[in-house]
Amino acid sequence: MADLTKIQIPEDRKPTDGRFGSGPSKVRPESLDALRAVATTYLGTSHRQRTVRDQVARLRQGIADLFDLPDGYEVVLGNGGTTAFWEVAVFSLIRNQAQCASFGEFGSKFVAAVKDAPFLADPSVRQAAPGTAPELIAEAGVDAYATPHNETSTGVAVPVRRVAGADPGALMLHDATSAAGGLAVDVAESDVYYFAPQKALASDGGLWLALLSPTALERAHEIKESGRYIPTFLDLITAIDNSRLSQTYNTPALATIFLAAEQVDWLLSQGGLSWAAKRTAESASVLYGWAERCPVAQPFVTDPALRSPMVATIDFDDSVDAAGLAAALRANGILDTEPYRKLGRNQLRVALYPAIDPADVAALTSCLDYLLEQS
Repeated sequence: MADLTKIQIPEDRKPTDGRFGSGPSKVRPESLDALRAVATTYLGTSHRQRTVRDQVARLRQGIADLFDLPDGYEVVLGNGGTTAFWEVAVFSLIRNQAQCASFGEFGSKFVAAVKDAPFLADPSVRQAAPGTAPELIAEAGVDAYATPHNETSTGVAVPVRRVAGADPGALMLHDATSAAGGLAVDVAESDVYYFAPQKALASDGGLWLALLSPTALERAHEIKESGRYIPTFLDLITAIDNSRLSQTYNTPALATIFLAAEQVDWLLSQGGLSWAAKRTAESASVLYGWAERCPVAQPFVTDPALRSPMVATIDFDDSVDAAGLAAALRANGILDTEPYRKLGRNQLRVALYPAIDPADVAALTSCLDYLLEQS
């Protein structure tokens, strides 16, 4: 089999920016310029002082504006990323039993976190094969329902909506890590819409953000007051109290906060979440449309209604070496199109976040055409 990495793609076919990683994702150069401009007065300074707390406040307010936060909801943040927030949810939001949707790597990891908690009942799990999605259904005794909004590993997106007939007071939790900032959402349909900044917010990892409803805030206080042991780092009340002071419990990555705030302000300046959702939908139309026309490729997610406009997965026929394609793209400066490692499919995975120009997605398909022609 020919070594595709030897193929030189013509420069005029290449994207202007070749970063298509699903996380960490493309950071806009303009954000880096803004960070550089404040480097000597911001980076390396105390996170308890106004210089940093102003940026935390800026990020929280920007998020509230971006999502048109309903009355009574709060933007809360803490260190550790989404993985840490799974444990926060286990300790501080699930009273006894959760129902969880599992249709990819990240949904299944949250299921595992819930199962491992000795103080909780085993979760009720609604499972579906990768590339599809299950539906959450009302179940007596369940006090929290959890699902990814966008499954990063498979490129499946599901609607954000409450479970009809759920017990009064049951919480809705949505893992929006690769959805927030690029998919339309009515936050009122969720109690806990949580995410990290290294995807659509075009920043680095290590931080979690959560949009909490009054019901979720009340649940966190209820569990805290019940006497359940909660490590301070994972204590949601600690995070809430610190967020209200425009800070985090322990030292955050200052660059991450600043870059996320820059991206949120940029999204707002472009037209907000509706603009971002339109832009990602345009990129998705370009890539999925190409795959449907290509004789040796097809979208992995067969149901168009479930295809993510944030992370696209494209399968290739056995006659095509998708790993070779990804390696050839990388050799030509087009990065991070490899599939999710544990999915084990002959495919490419491409991020379509708002920072990525739809014109660059079109250029990527041109590069793929060239590689397929040359191979």
